[in-house]
Amino acid sequence: MLSLTAGLAFAQAPPVFVCPMDPNVRSSKPERCPKCGMKLVADIPEPVEYRVELALSPRAPTPGDPATITFHLLEPSSGKPARLQVIHEKLFHLFLISEDLGYFAHEHPELRPDRSFVFRTVFPHAGLYRVLCDFYPEGATPQMIAKTIIIGRRSKPVTPLEPDVRPQCSRNLTVSLAMQPEKPLAGTKTMLFFSMDPSDGLEPYLGAWGHMLAASADLIDMIHVHPAWEDPGPKLQFNVIFPRPGLYRVWVQLQRKGEVNTVAFNVPVAAL
Repeated sequence: MLSLTAGLAFAQAPPVFVCPMDPNVRSSKPERCPKCGMKLVADIPEPVEYRVELALSPRAPTPGDPATITFHLLEPSSGKPARLQVIHEKLFHLFLISEDLGYFAHEHPELRPDRSFVFRTVFPHAGLYRVLCDFYPEGATPQMIAKTIIIGRRSKPVTPLEPDVRPQCSRNLTVSLAMQPEKPLAGTKTMLFFSMDPSDGLEPYLGAWGHMLAASADLIDMIHVHPAWEDPGPKLQFNVIFPRPGLYRVWVQLQRKGEVNTVAFNVPVAAL
């Protein structure tokens, strides 16, 4: 039985402040998360998925020609435009991935007065694209909503990915990948260690030392994570749980001396 004294002590216990992006980050004070810079909150609401409506202009874009995507991010109950908090220096992070996983873009649509967002782009080729919307509504939990659009008519079959974890080169950086366990297993934690050559000049990019997005080959599962530690050190560590066995395309973005480097690895994940 809970005594009156124990109940009073429990009721007066100081609140625990938690990062909405990474619940493992906790504090007794309402400070900011050292990993992502977000404000720690005392009460995280129950997760509720927001609505994302998008429209293309022209309605049937031609690959290689300019196109505009308009996004309406709506509250689930009222249908009103959502008010967003800044997350990693931006209100809205948009990821575009082509069906063959050869095209990847991490962009930030423009906010309009009616609280819709607009992004102008050129789709490089015909086919299916996955659109991942990453945003944080006020009074809610962070959202990652995936949508699908089809551009033109694909003229040839998609070439299946092959495993590839060799070092990858970008603008001014070569990135190598090591994993623990060396052969990732679905449903268990995998630690991914990215080493940079040269190792000097690494800078924060969008409020973090790095950004990683993993997508399953069928584009069903997508995971956006940041480094496990705020100190970059000689390597950057990302922790991830791959939900299913199969091949995953893993993009990592790092900034060195003002240049954003984007590299990709094809990581095979085995069944447990």
